Amino acid sequence: MNKFDISDINQLSIKANQNLEWFWQEVSKEIGIIWDKPYTKILDTSEGIQWAKWFVNGYTNIYKSSVERFSNLTPNKIAYTFVSEDGIASSITYLELNQKVNKLANALKQLKIKKGDVIAIFLPMIEEAIIAIMASAKIGAIQTVIFSGYSSKSLQIRLKDCKAKILFVCDGFQRNGKPISQKQIVDNVIKNTDIEKIIVTQYKGIDDYKESKQCIFYNNLVSDQSTKCDTEITNSEDHLFILYTSGTTGKPKGVIHTHGGFSVFAGYQAAFLIDMDKEDVILWPADIGWITGLVWNVYGLLLRGASAVLYDGALNYPNFERIWDMLYHHNATIFGISPTAVRLFKKNNIEPLKLHSYEKIKNIPTTGEPLDEDSWWWLFENVGNKKIPIMNLSGGTEIGGAMLSVFPGIKLKPSTVGIPCPGMNLDVFDDNGMSIRQKNGYLVIKSPWPAMTKGLLNDDSRYLQTYWSQFENVWFHGDYVYVDNDGLWYMKGRSDDVINVSGHRMSTAEIEEVVISHSKISDAASISIPDDITGEAIVVFFVVENKLEQKLEKELSDYISEKIGKIARPKYIFNISELPKTRTGKVMRRLLKSKLLGIELGDLSSLENPIVLDEISKL
Repeated sequence: MNKFDISDINQLSIKANQNLEWFWQEVSKEIGIIWDKPYTKILDTSEGIQWAKWFVNGYTNIYKSSVERFSNLTPNKIAYTFVSEDGIASSITYLELNQKVNKLANALKQLKIKKGDVIAIFLPMIEEAIIAIMASAKIGAIQTVIFSGYSSKSLQIRLKDCKAKILFVCDGFQRNGKPISQKQIVDNVIKNTDIEKIIVTQYKGIDDYKESKQCIFYNNLVSDQSTKCDTEITNSEDHLFILYTSGTTGKPKGVIHTHGGFSVFAGYQAAFLIDMDKEDVILWPADIGWITGLVWNVYGLLLRGASAVLYDGALNYPNFERIWDMLYHHNATIFGISPTAVRLFKKNNIEPLKLHSYEKIKNIPTTGEPLDEDSWWWLFENVGNKKIPIMNLSGGTEIGGAMLSVFPGIKLKPSTVGIPCPGMNLDVFDDNGMSIRQKNGYLVIKSPWPAMTKGLLNDDSRYLQTYWSQFENVWFHGDYVYVDNDGLWYMKGRSDDVINVSGHRMSTAEIEEVVISHSKISDAASISIPDDITGEAIVVFFVVENKLEQKLEKELSDYISEKIGKIARPKYIFNISELPKTRTGKVMRRLLKSKLLGIELGDLSSLENPIVLDEISKL
């Protein structure tokens, strides 16, 4: 900021919003994006803000600015350390990564894969997954990472929608000490897709694959390939990857990101939001099937020339000490963690600081869902030792990362997601599209940004309806937010999770935070159901800290009423063993409501623990 005589983050945000083109061009320079051909225009909205183009007529391939660049600058630096659940660890340098990517890139070209073809990666957090992602980018193919724990139906929906030609799988992996097979899932879906070749990584030997014309073993495919390969020259607007949203409601959305815009944005996210540099080691157990993993464990990391520890396993296996031991032994300087994981450790009374010292950690980013105040304090005190800043972030797949973040120097309060990231022109609107503060409202974005999704794959109308139909030429993100008198932002849940009781609007996040603040409660979810008198009524589901605690319903009802007001007293309260959540930790409130009202549940493939729904009876 000194370079431009800017005194603080707020002044930078104002200047960025006044001149977005200046800001994002300077970010591109600062990150060191390599342009094969310079762009002639930074931003083009001639087809409407909804279809904004960035770095127009420029040519860049994200691979050149990341792996290729640092394989020359720091060839012997560790890029990744991979740790499997059974404790086996291996590392790879930037030079070795570049050579292995080149070998796979040559092999893919030999299989007639060309620029624009789609490659699906259905792998856990292993070396070959990273190599496949970067080899796809290098040859100009479009990759889609599909979470390795998905069912046949979820996999097939995604493969058919993106018309993938290649599918990367492995011969099984482990979770919580149990063998997990992928083969039956793959066998069930391949026949009805465009998949031409299945490339099998030999990992844990659980599945028995046979090589055939369609099925090829990874090692055999790359063994005789050259370690040299030219990187495809790609246009700034060429598609880099497709990433599907979790699909908790309806058909999953295929979000599209490009080489130019996403390169700049991912580098920005790594450098300026979590202060990642080439000397850093990040440990963030975020799967590469989600935007968090792709930004900070893959693209952003490699654009900064930093190192990552990728763990392929459950956080609490073989015990709750696993992740804390890894943090210490691998000298991590950045530790990312989800709010769900925080609550898991808090519920089990884990005391990380009694295991090790974490003095090398400089910040703790967290994202994925709202972080309640109790969990924020637990993280700050029990991991950060009241010294390490909690970098609470909020964003989305369609955003390409985070749009709100805590920054150094700003006032810090528990559970806040900080302020809008410079270059992200955010606001809070009421129902009439008026800007508001110190009231709950809708999060909107009034200007485009480089990683804004390029529509939705095969569904432009859904894209326009979802994000652009609420307010004219303004992005409607669907989050309910609050900005306090210090200008700090707070997530209040999804706008469709707002409960209206007799005209009083409350977010599910507001109710849940109160419930979780009760000393006997570890987790909670709230929903609305129709009510003849009040229009909607509140229903609360809770999980106790101590399973011996029972019959807390009356106590909780009074507690909620005392903390929020009588209007928030739930009509029903249910004690269940755990909340139904996706594999990313998002609470499936839709399923709680459907089960309670006797409505068809639909696809449960993204649900981590479907058996818990059996505890809920129809009203």
